[in-house]
Amino acid sequence: MQDLVAHTARINDQLARYGVKFGIYKDGTFNERLFPFDAIARVIDAKDWALLEQGLAQRVRALNAFLADIYGPREIIQDGIVPEDFAISSPGYLAPCVGIMPPKGIYSHISGIDLVQARDGSWYVLEDNLRIPSGASYPLISRDICRRCSPETFRNNDIVDNRNYGAMLREVMDNVNRGGINVIFTPGRYNAAYFEHSYLAEQAGAILAEAGDLYVEDERVYYKSFEGDQRVGAIYRRVSDEYMDPTCFLPESVIGIPNLMSAYRAGNVALLNAPGNGAADDKGIYYFVPRMVEYYLDEKPLLHNAPTYLPMFDDDLAYVMDHFEDLVIKDTAEAGGYGVVFAGTLPSEAREDLRDKVRTNPRRWIAQEIIDFCELPVHLAEGDVPRKADLRAFVLTGRETRVWPSGLTRYSREEGNAIVNSSQGGGFKDTWILKS
Repeated sequence: MQDLVAHTARINDQLARYGVKFGIYKDGTFNERLFPFDAIARVIDAKDWALLEQGLAQRVRALNAFLADIYGPREIIQDGIVPEDFAISSPGYLAPCVGIMPPKGIYSHISGIDLVQARDGSWYVLEDNLRIPSGASYPLISRDICRRCSPETFRNNDIVDNRNYGAMLREVMDNVNRGGINVIFTPGRYNAAYFEHSYLAEQAGAILAEAGDLYVEDERVYYKSFEGDQRVGAIYRRVSDEYMDPTCFLPESVIGIPNLMSAYRAGNVALLNAPGNGAADDKGIYYFVPRMVEYYLDEKPLLHNAPTYLPMFDDDLAYVMDHFEDLVIKDTAEAGGYGVVFAGTLPSEAREDLRDKVRTNPRRWIAQEIIDFCELPVHLAEGDVPRKADLRAFVLTGRETRVWPSGLTRYSREEGNAIVNSSQGGGFKDTWILKS
């Protein structure tokens, strides 16, 4: 791997030339910056990966079953596993989606599951991302560039090839396509993940389209083309739920497709991922996922959550208040690493203010035990240094549920910082899965 590390500057230069950037809005301003790449790959052996594969596929199957249930018969609520007021009060729960069964009953076609590995080797799921999880393009293109910069590295290491992601994505889209072309629907150039939208469209052989390129007529979606308008059968949408259709959600949206939901409701187009998936990746609903595995699949969960407490339950609230300084407090309304607070690091006044907020509005918060998760070596100017890192694994559901044999390893660029999100200044690594 040292030969690859020697090419770090060249690799990052190539990534910059390809436009591998991550954009964020801050203080009303759009800023675009490079997503720093570290050439020391995370390595996962075949035995560990086999367990992760099984556990991730199991988890996503249970989450898909929950979504079908919560927008349908709600048996999990009737049986007292998930409280009704808790489930439907989630900001990700969308009433217009009740009663809509997506093509082939699949809600989460592309799932991004965030995990960390504790120092004892155990893996813990930190978060489920079932709406528009991003990040697959980064290890995909970085591996391609690394292979060109140091082909001997990949000849000398027995690594599972990750170049099949585009084919996997296309298979997932083809599986639910209602008759027509496949489209990746982007909000446009100023979206934080625009590079990914265009790159994945190329990899999957799909059309990259913005709202102005698409329209609905007679409850069918069409793509405007110089060669004649084309029927659209599947849309991998990278637009948030509330902006997708101004006639159904936010009327002020200028990046949505009017009447898209009517075409979807009529069964004439597949939407990947299904609108309303936020009902299952709410940080509070996360608490119940191990119970979902047992309830829907009649199996024991293979992967564990971080120990989590819901302050809306009296016993959990009492525990959280008694151990406040030792816990991570997460705002369920936030994402991208925002709203995550290590309570013990706060000044006393700020800590008491947060404690009052949790006590006053317990549904908005969860609390978790701090997991001392692994650090990985990162190559910086001063040498190789340890940094906290997580893993986003990608699980694709088509004819079957499959885990991509790769993943996005994100690391913190600051010593001691456990927030690794790109929106918080983190970098990324490739993830090598060993064949044996």
